[in-house]
Amino acid sequence: MTAPTIGLPRLIRPSRTRLGAAGRSWALWTGASLLALLILTAIVATFWTPYPPTASGVGLLQDAPSLAHPFGTDGLGSDVLSRTMAAAKTDVSITVLVVLMALVVGTVWGSLAGFFGGAFDYITMRILELLNSFPSLLLAVLVIAVAGSGIANVIFVVAVLPLPDYVRLARAEIRSKKEYQFAEAARLVGRGPFGVLFAHLVPNSLRPLLTYASVNASYVASTVGALGFLGLGIQPGSAEWGSMIAQGQDAILSGQWWISGFPGLAIFLLAAAFHLISDAIADLRDQGSAA
Repeated sequence: MTAPTIGLPRLIRPSRTRLGAAGRSWALWTGASLLALLILTAIVATFWTPYPPTASGVGLLQDAPSLAHPFGTDGLGSDVLSRTMAAAKTDVSITVLVVLMALVVGTVWGSLAGFFGGAFDYITMRILELLNSFPSLLLAVLVIAVAGSGIANVIFVVAVLPLPDYVRLARAEIRSKKEYQFAEAARLVGRGPFGVLFAHLVPNSLRPLLTYASVNASYVASTVGALGFLGLGIQPGSAEWGSMIAQGQDAILSGQWWISGFPGLAIFLLAAAFHLISDAIADLRDQGSAA
């Protein structure tokens, strides 16, 4: 009878999977927390701000941050914190609405083109090529310059810019899956074309579309701010982060950084929140594909 052997204790190291999961968790929770904070700020601003956002002369002109005005005041004596809070309602709402519109329209349009093909698919691709032939921001500037500023025009234009990407992605997903066994099984049990498409194919194609939507939201937040900075956003005088940055840009050189700094930080946080969420979703998608 041989004596039992006693092995050395195995060195336990954190696996890549665990480290990856921790990284995804950090990115997801950080992004979600930032987004929740901005959404909460927008909701609170609907009912309360420290001072009326459009009121001037509530403090000294270009007064530095203080207890009375934590974000300081601008060139008209308006409270920057109140205006930043009110602008959150505008910028966050526009960003979310634009992404939802582009996601829904692009998914339906691309799914129909990918499933039925033919002339509709051909016309779709030519329209997408036409839209992609113009630089995105230049197209937005031209359309708003002609149609005029305002929330409705900004939402429409910024929603059209990423639409070709949603359509192409949905089209590719449907084309690759429409001959899968689950789609054939749905046809065999009597499902019609639209039933197969929208009850089976589209739900199984949403993951990459949602991943792209979270990436696109970061771009949309920056674009809305850029249009406001150029004076092509909502009506002048309304609280909007991009226009607030433009109003305070000249004061930066004389040391009044807070007029543009805090609205700029808000845009950065909104874009960063969506970027972190998109990274976490993409990692989860890659892990699911590898499994």
